[in-house]
Amino acid sequence: MKLKKLLTRILFYSIIVFISLSIIFPIYWLIATSIKAKLDIFTYPPKFLFFTFENNYYRPFILEGYTKLLINSIIVSIGNVILVAPIAFIAAYALSRYKIYGGGTIYFWALTNRMAPPAAFIIPYYLIFTGLGLYDTQLSLIIVYSVFNLPFAIWLLKAGVDSIPRAIDDAAIVDGCSIGTLIVKIMLPLSFPSLAATSIMVFFYSWNEYLLASILTSYNARTITTGLTAFISTVGIRWGEMAAVGTVCLIPTTIVVIILQKYIVSGLTMGAVKG
Repeated sequence: MKLKKLLTRILFYSIIVFISLSIIFPIYWLIATSIKAKLDIFTYPPKFLFFTFENNYYRPFILEGYTKLLINSIIVSIGNVILVAPIAFIAAYALSRYKIYGGGTIYFWALTNRMAPPAAFIIPYYLIFTGLGLYDTQLSLIIVYSVFNLPFAIWLLKAGVDSIPRAIDDAAIVDGCSIGTLIVKIMLPLSFPSLAATSIMVFFYSWNEYLLASILTSYNARTITTGLTAFISTVGIRWGEMAAVGTVCLIPTTIVVIILQKYIVSGLTMGAVKG
């Protein structure tokens, strides 16, 4: 019996170690490649630890303007969160607390919009933003990303609002709270974990999105993800510099997760259990 328990524990921890290495090793390899000399990048067998150092960050961020692309990505992602979060929260509160005629249909329709493939909307969006003079602007990306993120954000936030007892609303209204005060001073703080988790997911989608950004921008509003393809040419692939830009791409998302990590699990599971 003890042997069986020991073997089970060894198998369990072996699986955890394997999964952890599967996640950590690609990140390590990306960072290592970003500081490797070109010769060491193509060396076989590959060098995991002892390799020649080369600064692959200088050319893309100092000479080729990738800093501007990074700033564009930050502005678009944060702008998308600022636009989506309050609208989604108000919509989620309305769908959760009020008996709206056709509310279930509206909720389902919003979710089905998120299920549609972005590629189906490329030509209409291109024509619309070109006609409005918003092509190759950060605002166009913020608007488009909001269209795709709003249904998902409403879905997550509604579950969070549903988990808050209605008795709290009733007590606040009896005490003289207006709907605005109720939402801002009571519901918003109570829903903060789900709001933080939703903001993280919206930020990630905006940060990682490539297809729409590659079509709706050309130079001024290009994001860092679209810039990665510039390292691939007929001459070859600049692996070191591509890895350098990829490493920098990890920094903002890592910072966001570190700051808000305690809200991710609680926020995503709010509303999962009722009672």
